[in-house]
Amino acid sequence: MADIAHATRIEPLAGRVGGAAGVSLTPAAPANRVSLRAGSGDAKALSDALGLDLPMMPKTSASNGKGRLAAWLGPDEWLIIDETGDPLADLGKTGVLHSAVDISHRNTAILVSGIGARATLESGCPQNLSDKAFPMGSATRTVMGKIEVVILRTGENDFRVECWRSFSDYAFALLSEAAKDCLA
Repeated sequence: MADIAHATRIEPLAGRVGGAAGVSLTPAAPANRVSLRAGSGDAKALSDALGLDLPMMPKTSASNGKGRLAAWLGPDEWLIIDETGDPLADLGKTGVLHSAVDISHRNTAILVSGIGARATLESGCPQNLSDKAFPMGSATRTVMGKIEVVILRTGENDFRVECWRSFSDYAFALLSEAAKDCLA
């Protein structure tokens, strides 16, 4: 009998560390990610299935406190990130019209933390990430350098940068260079 080969996903930034005084850059833990599209009338049923209230306002996110979060990306679009469960399976039980696409293979994330985190991100991003314009819980799809990213503010000095894995080396290098100058 032939042996069966099993593919194992290798995280693109595994083992990388970066940062400088006041800024830490680390690859995020592996996560399941879903691109969710649905009408606002179906948000309640989808929220119930996900165990969190889908954010309905621009630049907002929601978390269930158990490793699952949702970021508002548009009037009918959310990014679901889950480090412990399978949001796609939960959404499949709703019975309401929606589109849920597993994009776990496409995306990865970089965690940017510390007192210089915001300055590090702003060096390559045109968004205003100040406390007033981008408070904790905020989320936005924007550009950083030459790539599209989703930035989530997860704490006072903590951000999550979601990007395509094919651009992750570029994103990590850009943030590493910016971190060197953020407190200079």
